[in-house]
Amino acid sequence: MTAQKGRDLLLKTDSSGTGSFTTVAGLRTHALSFNAQTVDITHAESAGAWRELLAGAGIKSASIRGQGLFKDDASDVLVRQFMFDGTIRDWQVIIPDFGTVSGPFQVTALEYSGQHDGELTFELALESAGLLSFAAA
Repeated sequence: MTAQKGRDLLLKTDSSGTGSFTTVAGLRTHALSFNAQTVDITHAESAGAWRELLAGAGIKSASIRGQGLFKDDASDVLVRQFMFDGTIRDWQVIIPDFGTVSGPFQVTALEYSGQHDGELTFELALESAGLLSFAAA
C-alpha cells in the first residue's frame, strides 16, 4: 500500500439495520487492528522443545479506535444509544486504495473530552462481534 492521507479512512455504520451505511463522524485519528489467538499444541516430543501452534484454531477478532468530531447531533445520539444499549450493528471501515472491512461490531467505549478554548471531541472503541469480510479496492 502506498502512502495515503489518514483522513481518507472512513467509518460508517448501518444505523437502522437495513443495510444502508452512513458516515457517523469526522475522525481525526483512527486505527484498525486484527488479532488472532494462538492454540499451543507443544508436547514432550516437539522438535528441539520449540513451541508448536495449531494452524487456524485460534479466535480471530478486530478492533477499531477513533477520535474526532461527530458529524451532527443525530450521529452523536446514534453512537451513544448503541453504547448504552450494547447494540451490535454492521460497520464499515473504508481504506482507500486498499479495501473495505465490513461486519458486526459493538461500541465498547465512548469518551467525550474538550478544552475550555476548543471543540468537544469524542473517542470511540469498537470490537468485532461476528464474521468480518474484506473487499479489495
